[in-house]
Amino acid sequence: MEPWIIITIAAAFLQNLRSALQKHLQTSLGTTGASFVRFGYGFPLAILYVLGLHFLARYSLPDLNGTFWFWALVGGLSQIFATMMLVYLFSLRNFAVGTAYSKTEPVQAAIFGLILLGERLTPGAIAAIIVGVIGVMMISMARLPLSWRNLFIAMTGRTALIGIASGAVFGISAVAYRSAALSLGGPNPVMQAAVTLACVTSFQTAFMLVWMLIKDKREIGQVLRSWRSSSLVGIAGVTGSACWFTAMALQQVAYVRALGQIELVFTFMASIFLFRERISRMEAAGCLLIVTGILLLLMWK
Repeated sequence: MEPWIIITIAAAFLQNLRSALQKHLQTSLGTTGASFVRFGYGFPLAILYVLGLHFLARYSLPDLNGTFWFWALVGGLSQIFATMMLVYLFSLRNFAVGTAYSKTEPVQAAIFGLILLGERLTPGAIAAIIVGVIGVMMISMARLPLSWRNLFIAMTGRTALIGIASGAVFGISAVAYRSAALSLGGPNPVMQAAVTLACVTSFQTAFMLVWMLIKDKREIGQVLRSWRSSSLVGIAGVTGSACWFTAMALQQVAYVRALGQIELVFTFMASIFLFRERISRMEAAGCLLIVTGILLLLMWK
């Protein structure tokens, strides 16, 4: 099995764990605070990760350049706003369905990868991605009588649009991170990904801290008081991001993010057993179609 596959599955599990922890935090911190903790409590670990690779593994540090900083800032800002949309989405639908809406990302990542990096997909891969999109459509229709009118309403409703927008911005951030890591031309993909992660999370922490100082200073105090649970989000977030960044330095973004849809398996387990949420048959069938699309993508890539 190729390394990027194992790394991506680990990233998906950690991302689901982080999202579940953020859903709990949202009730006490709000959308902004719950979004901030993944960066604020994660960036020290990202810096330690780079230092460990440099001093213990003897990996040399790459030279940062203007292209790297451009893509790092684009990716960092995109991820902040995508995370805020996803956390807000959890308050509109249940955990599993909210996550599934954002999983239109592979389609959009493939488009952005083609436009920005010139990365093309095979016809089989495109067909597999379409299967996943049909699954998303089924989820959006799960609570409405089946008709073309209701399908249009479901796909253009507030929840769907926020979820799809979240997936689009996550797709932009993923392509930007791959571009940033590749621009370093460093000693190896692991170090390139680690340096990208450390720089991005440090910038995101500073940006969101200024944002909260301007918008709501009380949120900062709440984040500090919830350090026990918030630090768990930071740990899960930064370790998951390290896996995502490394996988995307090794493989095209569309393939990595498509395989990352395996997160839905972990999401359903969390939704049913942790949050005690009920999932309808059509919602389950839609998510199974998304997973089927992932498996087909790996077979036909």
